[in-house]
Amino acid sequence: MAACTLWAALFCAVGYLGTWLAMQYAVNHRLIDEPGERRSHTVATPRGGGIGIVVALLMATTWLLLRNPQHAPLLLSFAIGLALVAGIGWADDHRARSPWSRLAVQAVAALLLGWGIWQEGGSFMAAAVAFTAAMVLVNVWNFMDGIDGLATSQTAIAALAFGVAAGQGMVTSLAFALAAACLGFLPFNLPRARIFLGDVGSGALGYALAALAIWLAIQDWVHSPGLLLPISAFLIDATLTLAMRIVRRQAWWLPHTEHAYQNWVRRCGKHGRVTLAYAGWSVVASGLMLMGRTSAPAFMMTALLATYLAGWVLWIWLRRPLSDAAV
Repeated sequence: MAACTLWAALFCAVGYLGTWLAMQYAVNHRLIDEPGERRSHTVATPRGGGIGIVVALLMATTWLLLRNPQHAPLLLSFAIGLALVAGIGWADDHRARSPWSRLAVQAVAALLLGWGIWQEGGSFMAAAVAFTAAMVLVNVWNFMDGIDGLATSQTAIAALAFGVAAGQGMVTSLAFALAAACLGFLPFNLPRARIFLGDVGSGALGYALAALAIWLAIQDWVHSPGLLLPISAFLIDATLTLAMRIVRRQAWWLPHTEHAYQNWVRRCGKHGRVTLAYAGWSVVASGLMLMGRTSAPAFMMTALLATYLAGWVLWIWLRRPLSDAAV
């Protein structure tokens, strides 16, 4: 218990210090997000604070690699993939890159994760799922990082849930390091953001969660569908909004403010209320996942179906016209 507390405290401190340094750097180098019609904030704010979380994760991975050389292919592929995703995000934070160049780098990182899973003894199918999960979650977290505290709090909750589900070992250590680093970042992002994650942070958080989920899945495929529960809030909002934009023939790859959480913020005017509500949803969903891992598979599938159906209904309700009664 003492070792776990020390581990978490260390990476919380790294996340905090890294974010503080990133804020000084962002101010000095004019890495500023200006308000605009495609953004939910109204005050010019520095970006790139997620680099502190990335550094913490790379430190934790290096330590685990030294302690577990038998898992070197998996840990190295994860670390290199994480650095690639964060690196292209960091470059984009400095000067906007083509979405297709970012996607290409992300695909290489996803392939590395799939290769690492295969080297760990996973099947070709597991490697393919790892590639898909990385590509999906990197972009979902990028799409959903739009209001104060949302992406980081969702990451911390999901990482804690994955760490508890793993019980002990490498996955637990990395999951707790990720959650702790996010907690170190959050004081700079709540109750009002003094710095944003930036693309360096949002993509890296999605990539890390994809890796943790797949590592857990290859240990227990029977209960693996439940891993979709802690990340359900983001998957529901991002998937349905993306599908709607594609059907409408809109440029779905460009920034916008059409997600359910963004509509809710326009309605109530409070980032914190929306972030807290999404956190509450994810805490309950994570609890269902943990309950399901000790129950019959039917319980997990029922919980998963009910959660996603309820999320679909809420998404429709939250996106109703602003002329309707306020929330």
